[in-house]
This record gives sequence, structure tokens and C-alpha cells, in this order.
Amino acid sequence: MIYLKTEDEIELLRRANLLVSQTLTEIARQLKPGVTTLALDTLAEQVIRDNGGTPVFKGFPNPYGPEFPASICASVNNIVVHGVPDARELRDGDILSVDCGACLEGFCGDSCYTFCVGEVKAEVRQLLKTTKEALYKGIETALPGRRIGDIGFAVQQHCEAQGYGVVREFVGHGVGREMHEDPAVPNYGKRGAGKQIKNGLCIAIEPMITMGSREVAMLSDKWSITTRDGKPAAHFEHSIAIHNGKADILSSFEEIERIEGKQY
Repeated sequence: MIYLKTEDEIELLRRANLLVSQTLTEIARQLKPGVTTLALDTLAEQVIRDNGGTPVFKGFPNPYGPEFPASICASVNNIVVHGVPDARELRDGDILSVDCGACLEGFCGDSCYTFCVGEVKAEVRQLLKTTKEALYKGIETALPGRRIGDIGFAVQQHCEAQGYGVVREFVGHGVGREMHEDPAVPNYGKRGAGKQIKNGLCIAIEPMITMGSREVAMLSDKWSITTRDGKPAAHFEHSIAIHNGKADILSSFEEIERIEGKQY
């Protein structure tokens, strides 16, 4: 069932999402070659808890195996989503997708950013640029009266036109008191298909785009999803509310992008 949110609930969702954005910003400040994703996970949990929140991902149930053991998903290079933080040091030229969720005052925030670690190849940077562009094209399409399929169509068209793969197995979703609510929000689709978009709808749009084939596989940890061909993947996510006739972005990349601008 789809739950349309009131204005007060949207503001609570905004607070939760801005906490997630703050957490991702702190990761951006600490990110460099030699840092481990396990250290970044420890940092993320501290930021969330110090600000009165709870890491939603930690202990998240898994139908295929153990609960998720960390506060962030840290997906390096060819890991598309759900990467488990570990003690391996990040290297110059890596990319790292950090997906973060936090519950604050009974509502969930959810956002993801793919970072460059040091000097990253131009073709990989282009993958990141295209994936982020696709996110905003999807958001621009999320207007009252349109359909969920319009969002996926916008993302898919933008990425496939440039030769990239669009992952089918993992999709965006509704957000609210639960991290994952209805409706599902695929990154592919047909114009005019799917549930109608209405004021009060709150969803996470999250393109997961590959440099090569869109085919993916699960690793032995029963969480990490990798590209089958071993090529890099990017993942960007905003949570949005359809509010006053337009898409209102609840999370923010502004400070992350300012830090990136100084670095590069």
C-alpha cells in the first residue's frame, strides 16, 4: 500500500534525510587512499548516533543469509550495491558507492553517493557523471499526474543512449516510517506505465548503472552484488517528496560536491 505523507511528515523525512546527507559529507571529508571502508562505517555510525538517529541498515534482515552487519553499504569499483565494509584499504583510482540510511524521529532517510578515491580514470568519471545526471532526469520527471514508469524511462534512456547498462534486479522505493515502502521505483520502464504520482508521495530514486553489461551476481557474503563482467558500476540516490506540485529533494549533495571541487 502507498502512504501519501502530510506536510509535517515530509518535514520529518527531510530531517532524517539531511542527517544522512551530513553523514555522507563526513565520509567525503575523510575519504582518501589508505582509508578502509570499515573505518568509514565506524565514522558513519558515530555521526548518526551523535545526532539522535539510528543506523537503519545495521541488522537489516536478509532472506539469503546473515543480517547486514554495518551502518553503510560500501561498494567498491565493480560492486553495484550492498557492499559490506571491511578492512581492505581503498586505493588511488577506486570508486566507492556509499549508501546510507538513518531513522530519526520515527522517519527514515536514504541516500547514496559514488565517490572518487584519488585520481580516477576519465571513462570511469564519465560513468559517474552520467549516473548522477540520470538521477536528476528521473527527479525532474516525478510530477503529479505522471507515472512511476516515466521516471524509469527517463533514467534508462539517458544511460543506455551512452552505452551503459541499467541494472534491473534492484530498484528505488517508497520511503517513510519504513526504509522500504511501496511503490517500487525501477530505473527502467515505459512512459505512462505504473502507479500514478501524486502530491504526498515520497520515494527514493536510485540509478544503479554499469559500464558494461547490466548482468549482476551475488557474492558469497550473500549481500554484495557485483557486475558479472567485472566492470565498474555507479550508484546515486536522493529521497524526494512530491510536494506542492513538484519534486522536492529531501537529501542533499551540495556540501559533498563542494568538498569534491576542492579536491579535484
